[in-house]
Amino acid sequence: MSPVNVAIVGTGFMAVAHIKALRQIPAARIAALCNPSGRNLDGDFSNVFGNVGTHEPVRLDMREVKVYRDFASLLADPDIHVVDITTPTHLHAEQAIAALRAGKHVMCEKPLARSAADARAIVAEALQSKGFLMPAMCLRFWPEWAWLKQTIAEGGYGRVLSARFRRVAEPPVWGGFLDGKKSGGALLDLHIHDADFIQFCFGRPRRVFASGHSSVSGAIDHVVSQYDVASGVVVHAEGSWAMARGFGFNMAYTVNFERATADYDIARGKEALKLFEPNQPARVVTCEGGDGYVGEWRHFLEAIQTGKPPSIVTPADGAAAVELCEAEEQSIATGQPVELR
Repeated sequence: MSPVNVAIVGTGFMAVAHIKALRQIPAARIAALCNPSGRNLDGDFSNVFGNVGTHEPVRLDMREVKVYRDFASLLADPDIHVVDITTPTHLHAEQAIAALRAGKHVMCEKPLARSAADARAIVAEALQSKGFLMPAMCLRFWPEWAWLKQTIAEGGYGRVLSARFRRVAEPPVWGGFLDGKKSGGALLDLHIHDADFIQFCFGRPRRVFASGHSSVSGAIDHVVSQYDVASGVVVHAEGSWAMARGFGFNMAYTVNFERATADYDIARGKEALKLFEPNQPARVVTCEGGDGYVGEWRHFLEAIQTGKPPSIVTPADGAAAVELCEAEEQSIATGQPVELR
């Protein structure tokens, strides 16, 4: 099949993560960059970095890549098949809806929108659009998390009894994340990964009880949440931008099955994922495949080329994750559990 032409809107850290992924997929062609400010439109991203992945400099060969400062002009280009939205969160709703109305396929970075109401508006537009919309919930595609989802589903180690997820970091220094009114703070930008994955594995919680505080953004930058799920599994998650400078970034999980414990900690490098079974030495589990960005793009491009909507993550999933985070924010504000519909 012919390559799918992708236009990347926004030229910060997430754009770099997507560029690295798209370069590994023959079905993709980076066809355009768009940024009203003009920043990085020369294709030189060597000074752009984030908290995941390697830090090798990224430079695009721009000889066949179009450059746009005006988003409307990009949408009018018939050669663009996919609009990849990696812009600040508060811009997602307006841009995603405009791209869908222009007949484009849309990959939208998380969170899908700054508010659940805006996220639902995007979903409503996607339902009547000829283009596909996929929220970029990359954790569902991260090899060690995909392994966990499959292991839970297969039940080979018995039922899950308890699960803990952790995603903590020093405050970001890239982009405009430290304005909580626009970004939603760590709750909506960082912790949402685990909130979404919990729903993916255990279904929509019946209620959530959370505590937390602001640190750097004016929004919730540290959150600890407990989720009441239908199966009775004890599930909680921690997310934070409150770590001191120099701490870096850590993501981890521990899941207790009836007959095993799965423990992942990115700090262990090649031995990040270990499986513990009774009276046996710990076993390192090695998961093949690229990172979650590669996985999500492969899935989305396959959907486009086959004409079948993405199934691993849907537009409704993106909105549901924002709704769950808003429930956690409400619980923090009231000190009470919040029921979910």
